[in-house]
Amino acid sequence: MSDKPALYLIGHGTKDSDGAKQFFETLELSKSLRPDIAVGGGFIEFAEPSLDDGLEILLRSNPKHVVAVPLVLLGAGHQKDDGPMLLDRARSKYKNTHFTYARALGLHPSVLDAVLKSIKQIDSFKLSPTQGIALIGRGSTDPDANSDLYKIARLIDERLNGSALVETGFVSLTFPTVTQTLYRLKSLGAKSFVVTPYFLFKGVLLYRIHHEALAWAESNDFEVHVSSEIGPDNLIANLIWERYDEAVSGESLMNCDYCKYRFDLTSLS
Repeated sequence: MSDKPALYLIGHGTKDSDGAKQFFETLELSKSLRPDIAVGGGFIEFAEPSLDDGLEILLRSNPKHVVAVPLVLLGAGHQKDDGPMLLDRARSKYKNTHFTYARALGLHPSVLDAVLKSIKQIDSFKLSPTQGIALIGRGSTDPDANSDLYKIARLIDERLNGSALVETGFVSLTFPTVTQTLYRLKSLGAKSFVVTPYFLFKGVLLYRIHHEALAWAESNDFEVHVSSEIGPDNLIANLIWERYDEAVSGESLMNCDYCKYRFDLTSLS
């Protein structure tokens, strides 16, 4: 085995077997790009192996250094709490191994490319002033993560040269909801609707987005199409290695300028 640092992917986890399968497909895709490096992974919740069990399996290859990459699109509580806590436990237990934490996938051109690819796979999608795109994220109690989704929506809008109506919404924990976002697009003059889940893999919340979007379409007599999740993709696999390389070189920085872990934005006047 190579002396290069091993890669450990931290997955959110899902009760959906297809979503868990997509995580492992992404892991294998990443491994295929650098077959000389040991690669492992685990889940924060809902699936196996757990973070600790997955790390123990990876450490059987005796790497001297492990780089943990959180396989999440937006840095929120799971990335800012669960990942560091895992590495704290690991440092206490595995004294002879060095652990480094990378940043989340975050706001990156490769992620935007992957999202736009899923949008453009909808047959009815056409750039026009009446084409609505509802970008729907998971939702978080962390305002930093929620605000990042708005930035991503704006970047998608820029990529499309303002040739469509792009609005942002969330499926849980915060607002606007899926239906509120669709009503917003309708009020802006949208006639054609594409709901785009900002999700890597399948899961319960993804199915909720489908249900709420199609229920709204039926009650409002509009045709609404839901694009696919990003799924296993070379764009994401290459970005994983970019985050790994940043961490190995010591250039990995948290995007915390506006997050509640620095100060409480809601308390500012």
